[in-house]
Amino acid sequence: MSVYVAYIILFLLGATPFFEVVGVIPIGVAAGLAALPVTIVAFAGNILTIWLLIIMMDRVKLWLQKRRERKGKNIPEKRQKRAANVWKKYGLPGLALLSPILIGSHLGAILAMSFGGTRRNITVWMTFSIVGWTIAMGIASHYGIDYLLQRTGREGFLTDIIHLD
Repeated sequence: MSVYVAYIILFLLGATPFFEVVGVIPIGVAAGLAALPVTIVAFAGNILTIWLLIIMMDRVKLWLQKRRERKGKNIPEKRQKRAANVWKKYGLPGLALLSPILIGSHLGAILAMSFGGTRRNITVWMTFSIVGWTIAMGIASHYGIDYLLQRTGREGFLTDIIHLD
């Protein structure tokens, strides 16, 4: 397994709902990969899927509706209530900024659209939010995990699997 495969996996995890940059960046840095490339790759995976989701929102809504009808399921009530409370109190900016840690940015974008946000505003606020969380997690992971790895004398958990040179 090469280091390139590790970055491809991080990109895919960043693109996966509920992993997001908030979870993927610390995982990548703890694995022993360099913080800056991990941050960029995780951001790219997360933001690209959010933009695709927003662009294809009409199709996504239709698909979700058919899926709910077929399975008799709905968005988990707890998450939807949490998002609705954030929307009522803080509007789109609050939902966009808090969704990566509360409900996931993908679900946040879907709910923002269902609550009446426009594509343009959702795109701007979700991008701003993901950029902010990416920077915060990149810095926190670099310094926090670097500190922990120095204290334990390890280079990251991937070094046991592959040699990162």
